[in-house]
Amino acid sequence: MKIYVGADHKGFELKKVVLDYLKKAGYEAEDVGDDHLDPEDDFPVFAAKAVHKVLGSEDKDARGILICASGQGMAIAANRFKGIRAGLGWSVDAAKATRNDEDSNVLALPADLLKTDRGQTAFDIIEVFLITPFAAAPRFIRRNVELDNL
Repeated sequence: MKIYVGADHKGFELKKVVLDYLKKAGYEAEDVGDDHLDPEDDFPVFAAKAVHKVLGSEDKDARGILICASGQGMAIAANRFKGIRAGLGWSVDAAKATRNDEDSNVLALPADLLKTDRGQTAFDIIEVFLITPFAAAPRFIRRNVELDNL
């Protein structure tokens, strides 16, 4: 599974930790963010970079992980793109639900909330996001089709 990781200035430090975690866990992860901390970074730029990579990937299971202060901005930006279903991963349960119910292909992480334990909570959230399958219940499939037709 190919994973594209992007962050603005508020998510920059967590992004580095997340990329290291993903690579050590054996995932193919690509940094689509800045290579240095720039306080002028804007989240829509990095959300778009990651989303374009996910949508253009030959890997049909490709995912994106986006990080900003609250996660909300990244989720909003990513969800502007047809074919993207971004969910806010503020907890393990939220990450599981967004995969199980919505078949989310992008996870938005709130750096301000997750910076307190050296990334461990973020790692738990990410792992659940990556391993949880889409339940494919008829109501979930129907709702995803409705989203794609908006």
